Amino acid sequence: MTGHEIRQKFIDYFAQNGHRPVRSSSLVPVNDPTLLFTNAGMNQFKDVFLGVEQRDYRRAVTSQKCVRAGGKHNDLENVGFTNRHHTFFEMLGNFSFGDYFKKEAIAFAWELTTSPKWFAIPKDKLFATVFKGEEGVPRDAEAYEYWLAQGVPKDRIYEMGMQDNFWAMGDTGPCGPCSELHFDMGPAASDQGHADCAFGCDCGRYVEIWNLVFMQFNRDAEGKLAPLPKPCVDTGMGLERLTAVLQGKVSNFETDLFMPLIECAGKLAGKRCGESAESDISLRILADHSRASAFLISDGVIPSNEGRGYVLRKIMRRAIDHGRKLGLNEPFLYKLAGEIAQLMKRPYPELMESMGRVEAVVREEEDKYSRLVVPALENLRKFMSTKYGRTDVAITGEALFYAYGTLGLRPDFIEDWAIAEGFQLYPGARDEMERLMEQDREKAKASWKGVHKETASPVYAKLAETFRTEPDFYFGTHSRDCRIEAIVTKSGLAKEVPAGAEAEIVLDRTVIYSEAGGQMADTGAFYDNDQTMEVAVVRGAYYPVSGLIAHRVVAKEKLCVGDRVAVLADGARREHIKRNHTGTHLMHAALRNILGTHVKQAGSLVAPDHLRFDFTHFAGVDADELREIEQQVNEQLLHNHEVETDIMNIDDALASGALAFFGDRYPEQNVRVVTIPDAASPRGFYSKELCGGTHVRRAGDIGVFKIVGEQSVAAGVRRVEAITGARALEAYQKAAATLQKLSQALNAGEEELLAAVERMTQAARQMEKQIDGLKKKAAHSQVDELLERARDVKDVRVLAAKLDEIDRGSMRQLVDTLRQKMGSGVVVLGTVENGKVALISGVTKDLSSRLHAGKIVQEVAQQVGGSGGGRPDLAEAGGKDTSALEGAIAQVYSIVERML
Repeated sequence: MTGHEIRQKFIDYFAQNGHRPVRSSSLVPVNDPTLLFTNAGMNQFKDVFLGVEQRDYRRAVTSQKCVRAGGKHNDLENVGFTNRHHTFFEMLGNFSFGDYFKKEAIAFAWELTTSPKWFAIPKDKLFATVFKGEEGVPRDAEAYEYWLAQGVPKDRIYEMGMQDNFWAMGDTGPCGPCSELHFDMGPAASDQGHADCAFGCDCGRYVEIWNLVFMQFNRDAEGKLAPLPKPCVDTGMGLERLTAVLQGKVSNFETDLFMPLIECAGKLAGKRCGESAESDISLRILADHSRASAFLISDGVIPSNEGRGYVLRKIMRRAIDHGRKLGLNEPFLYKLAGEIAQLMKRPYPELMESMGRVEAVVREEEDKYSRLVVPALENLRKFMSTKYGRTDVAITGEALFYAYGTLGLRPDFIEDWAIAEGFQLYPGARDEMERLMEQDREKAKASWKGVHKETASPVYAKLAETFRTEPDFYFGTHSRDCRIEAIVTKSGLAKEVPAGAEAEIVLDRTVIYSEAGGQMADTGAFYDNDQTMEVAVVRGAYYPVSGLIAHRVVAKEKLCVGDRVAVLADGARREHIKRNHTGTHLMHAALRNILGTHVKQAGSLVAPDHLRFDFTHFAGVDADELREIEQQVNEQLLHNHEVETDIMNIDDALASGALAFFGDRYPEQNVRVVTIPDAASPRGFYSKELCGGTHVRRAGDIGVFKIVGEQSVAAGVRRVEAITGARALEAYQKAAATLQKLSQALNAGEEELLAAVERMTQAARQMEKQIDGLKKKAAHSQVDELLERARDVKDVRVLAAKLDEIDRGSMRQLVDTLRQKMGSGVVVLGTVENGKVALISGVTKDLSSRLHAGKIVQEVAQQVGGSGGGRPDLAEAGGKDTSALEGAIAQVYSIVERML
């Protein structure tokens, strides 16, 4: 079974037993400030368990996306070094909200895990644990008896204490005993090489695969327990662990949930899994961390220096570090994102839909690492060399202070980096750093003395005391006779800037719009005052302090303070931005009309090619709502009302219904108000907002409005992206053309397309089943012929064969059949599937003390450029060199002879 089939089988089992399949919630918890990330299946049902929310079902089953990489539940440092730790994983779970309890939960768990119809895990490989009673809480005798009733022997039921087998939501509230299922992975899984250890040994051989939590008590503030009126069940089973068990793998990383990513990372780095312990660790980290990064970004988390964003950045930078250890010095992590989307598109189609954005965010973070972190680390090494005479010394508090205060590298990042690089940390280094930081803060306070523009560059703060830049951008894109008041370079104030140099220039007035309120800055050019020659390229502008505009320029001619220039903004770019800005206002109004007046702006981006709008909302915006929002905005474009701008007293503006922008402060008494009228509205307007940006003259100037995406960006915050004008028209035309082509290809009218696709999909699935059946029949028809090819090697029958037109699953079944027919012997089969070598080795049980299937297939795999392993009786491997398969199969006999 593949990992995807295992996930689906779990859901199908409980659906057949009356459970409602519930989609995974976002990795960003909604309305739960106690959690950094969703870290368990029960998170989305927390309010149901607490009794403050009611659902229309009492049984549920989920496969929940989870991240444990920050706060209390933090597995980050262990990932890559162990077989089973991950930052991102999936938690399978079934839940009862006051419906069934222990008896049914245990019966479900035992049937699903052991029934031949379902997971068929050998019963003699399983152990159950129950709560033994401790700290005044009674023993869970019920769970013990229910396990016995399922046929679990007494010597396989263990009683554990409060630490292992009792769960609580917090210091107070719902709590109760747990019952766990553990699987014996066999001696090969022991980290310490134990061959005959017993259950309870922490060597890694015995793995918890399922935890059943029975919430039957409520703990009050005094610690007293009272029975809950409606006991609940919350279970959790890690998909990655379960897949390792069912696929016969010692490590989760050897399963088909990870191997495609490991192979992809290995291909990028020119490394093979199994080449060395160090490179294997790095490859596992890349596979794990790339999954976590892709899913977190898809769910709206963006790398930053605080909260969730910082944890994401930490995960990504750890992956980048290990990529560099493998020789990947150019951006590579974003390339794994596409592989993840392909691998996970069936259970999580939304990941594929957001992949363009995911790849862009990852690429940007990789670029930042190369641009900022790599030089900073080099500067840290230089600092240590200068300070201590060499770079291999322990990291001191002074080094941490330098890294943080001067280079902008956070202490925990430096500590992680130092450990990875083999440095030591001086005891008390953090304390020393904090002391130096406090000294630095005191110095800053002493020298500050009442400057109000504390966030501004001192240069601009001083300039702002003498003059302001007059904004002319509301009235056009061109102005003459603008005086250069100041030139600022990296060195500070300058009297001139030579041709070819970069600088920031302050004018007395300008038509270049300065980035503010989410609207991107204009670009353009400076000309000489006669407009005969371009003297500078303007790349953007911003407000370093209130009232002052700094133009980012590259001089084409020498410019001096006092020169007068003509300023020209890029008119086409300005028009695109204006369409998108007015479109943002219209969409904001439509969102409030359709979703509710609780919608408030939480951020925006107005760019030339698209607009992005973040807003407060408690749930995702569904397709019907998005269509209604889009339709309402386009109706306003057809009305073509004039866009009005007024300067109003701020109190009057707000009283009239104008909306204030997210994060903006309005220190001035008078503010600019942008209104789009609507005579049909009781208020007299469709949209009215405080805004300092540029807008179209009439709503119809936008042309066309089209929404292209909706997603979550944080708890309680959604994001809608849209396009306008020619881009929107082009998108509609492409969609219409695609529909027409599909209609022609399927010979169906556009209204019949969905039904036609569903019919084709159903027919394709049926055909796949028939093909699989034919392949299995064809494979098993070769049994007698293959048995005749078996040879005797030191009195052991050995069969090795290369097969054509067979998949791995059918080949696995054929190996089982051949072993059964042989009675005693060794079988090794190989084939080429999807351009790669697939190998399966089987050893009958009577020979497992002399021969190991995993070791046999591992040697064969090395000859085809691959690796693998598994149990003594059955193992699998893969490889890349298909041309070497025939020769590798021929070597099986000599390999077995050498092992006997």
